[in-house]
Amino acid sequence: MSSQPAGMSSKAEKWLDKLRQSNHALVLLFFLSMLEATIIPIPLELILIPYMLIERERIWLLASVALAGCMAGALLGYGVGQLLFDSVGHWFIAQLGAADEFEAFKQTLQDDGFWAVFMVGVTPVPFQVAMLAAGVTGYSLLMFTSASFLSRGLRYYGLAVLVLLVGERATAVWQNHAGKLGASLLALALLVVGWQYFN
Repeated sequence: MSSQPAGMSSKAEKWLDKLRQSNHALVLLFFLSMLEATIIPIPLELILIPYMLIERERIWLLASVALAGCMAGALLGYGVGQLLFDSVGHWFIAQLGAADEFEAFKQTLQDDGFWAVFMVGVTPVPFQVAMLAAGVTGYSLLMFTSASFLSRGLRYYGLAVLVLLVGERATAVWQNHAGKLGASLLALALLVVGWQYFN
């Protein structure tokens, strides 16, 4: 096993050590990824970056498990949009405060289907909007899963490549700039997707 990343706090070290030693770590990662895709608006990268740093020998497996969890969540969200939107889906969009974004994305989905889903998949914009919109509009399940798989695969495997290339320096970025970086990426994503919606 690889050592803990330099500069990490003792609390984070203990948590990661427990995760690494757990027999259920991959199952937990799967469900965390599924929850991030469906109901928890917290970037999985906050867990994946340090976990990939200490488990570099299994980095591709971690990326694959994260992708599998995300795809399970995507299919669940699509199903809710298709079968339960009037009850669960409508309520969830209201809880997100994303009614306007949802309506705009439905139109974008009709105009640019595959690429609309793909773009949401690689940005921090709530993926829930894309899943529910695809389901409620009856957008092709094959096209939806293909776009989701490619975009989220790019996200997780790209993160693995980044961790392998940057190594320990990723820890400092994760600790010192996670909040600022996340806010900046979110702002950029909103600009990109907003441009798609209104042009």
